[in-house]
Amino acid sequence: MNHPDSRCYDCFRPKEACYCDAIPTIDNQTEVLILQHRRERFHPFNTARIVQKALRNSRILVDHTKNLARQLRLNPRAGLLFPGPTALPISDLTFEQRPEQLVVLDGTWHQAKTLIREIPVLQSLPRYQLAPAVPSRYRIRRQPSTASLSTVEAAVTALRILEPATKGLDQLLRAFDTMVEHQLAHPGSPNGQRFRKRRNRTVKNIPLALLRNLENIVVAYGESNVGERGRKGIAMPPVYWVAQRLGSGESFSCTLTPHRPLDDVFLGHLQLTRTHFEAALSLDEARLRWAEFQRPTDIVTVFYPGTARLFSYLSRDRDPCLVLKSVDLELNSGRPLRGAFPSRRAPVATAHHPGRAGQRLADAIAYVWRLNELANSRLGEHVAFG
Repeated sequence: MNHPDSRCYDCFRPKEACYCDAIPTIDNQTEVLILQHRRERFHPFNTARIVQKALRNSRILVDHTKNLARQLRLNPRAGLLFPGPTALPISDLTFEQRPEQLVVLDGTWHQAKTLIREIPVLQSLPRYQLAPAVPSRYRIRRQPSTASLSTVEAAVTALRILEPATKGLDQLLRAFDTMVEHQLAHPGSPNGQRFRKRRNRTVKNIPLALLRNLENIVVAYGESNVGERGRKGIAMPPVYWVAQRLGSGESFSCTLTPHRPLDDVFLGHLQLTRTHFEAALSLDEARLRWAEFQRPTDIVTVFYPGTARLFSYLSRDRDPCLVLKSVDLELNSGRPLRGAFPSRRAPVATAHHPGRAGQRLADAIAYVWRLNELANSRLGEHVAFG
């Protein structure tokens, strides 16, 4: 165990791995207010500390969520940096729309959504989102999607847009890269490695969002139009989209006007009829309906990467999507999704929507419940054995 004197209490890294000298001092104009989930406070790889140390006009507030809700006082021109159906691209804001105080949530996606749910004032703030040109460079912590950024990357990306003349932002990212590169070169003590390996064997790579309560999990499936000959690689919006929120059982279903007419053979493949498309919506109408259904705290979950691509049409690439196809479980090896995961809580995958999509949605829901059971039982074993 390291002696307390061997640790830097600015960056919480061992002194030999301290990167504080590389962090610049930045005179930013927009106040950056970081609301940190209490479980992130002492995480050794947390990047909010880098932001606070660098930005003169910044604060971190960390407490139990209920205490934050009571104590939080915001600038009249505050805005929340968090993606969602109502979030505006921060790059599209006019000068008059730009916030004077930018609220950034620090924690996992689940923790961030908990903060939004339990701090009502955040729900009324104008919401902004980023469109990162490159994936996160935060390779020492798992990101839920390629559009996800660490707190320091998100703050720098936003400030580059809001105040492009501010100096030092590039140097701040270089300090972040220094921390990441050092950690990759020195992954930790042997004891730490053994602990991580045992932990990974316990829960495999089942997403943390599927642990414990599935109240905010929305499972979805979509069908796309058949590709045209010679244009197979061209992506198209869905023609049928179904989803269910596991906590409440609320469901969503709509057909969309296809890019070109559906022939009888393809309708048979979808196990649908022309009657199902009599009330088909335009893509814009479907987006509006989906925005009304989806909540800020929802985590949209799909099995296939192709379904995630269809989801991007409804969400306009603004919301992350959890893809389960790559979950590493031995009993999933080489076996089809349907019927492979009987569950006490969902013993039979009964479809509640018509067509092939309805059945695949039911199978995916059964699969999510099964992953939830496996993760919680294995987590219990891990806790029991220390």
